[in-house]
Amino acid sequence: GQAGDPAHLLAPDDAIPVVQIDRGGQITYHGPGQVVAYLLLDLRRRHLMVRELVHDIEQAVLDTLAAYNLAAERKAGAPGIYLTDGPHRGAKIAALGLKIRNGCSYHGVSLNVEPDLSHFGGIVPCGIQEHGVTSLVDLGVLAAMDEADGALHDSFRRLFGPTTPATPPL
Repeated sequence: GQAGDPAHLLAPDDAIPVVQIDRGGQITYHGPGQVVAYLLLDLRRRHLMVRELVHDIEQAVLDTLAAYNLAAERKAGAPGIYLTDGPHRGAKIAALGLKIRNGCSYHGVSLNVEPDLSHFGGIVPCGIQEHGVTSLVDLGVLAAMDEADGALHDSFRRLFGPTTPATPPL
């Protein structure tokens, strides 16, 4: 993200390209095993302010996790979603990064379903060192990717109304 600190790239992995992007936020990892949802919304038409949008995106993730009986929370000053219970308490399970241009949102949120968590070891995820990163599978939730994607999509639909999921490439 635009606020990414090069010092947070601890151990670059030649197999994982580092791409500078124009969304907000710090360095993060995106790859297989994550559900990534990009919300392309006209905030003016929806009468939404940026903080409300962030809150609603986080709420969609919280609702999705609740469907899997996982307790999680927001943290002030640290966008994303963090677990509140168990041995992974405080670990981040979803990252959020947005770009707002001309009143429209770009980018969005990633939910860790079953990624290789070792890929986060070479970075300071989202600039936050004191919390680890976890995933549904790490927590014993064996949700298929399409199931987790559908659960998150349903949460977005409840909060934002009808949505159009992206068509996977052929």
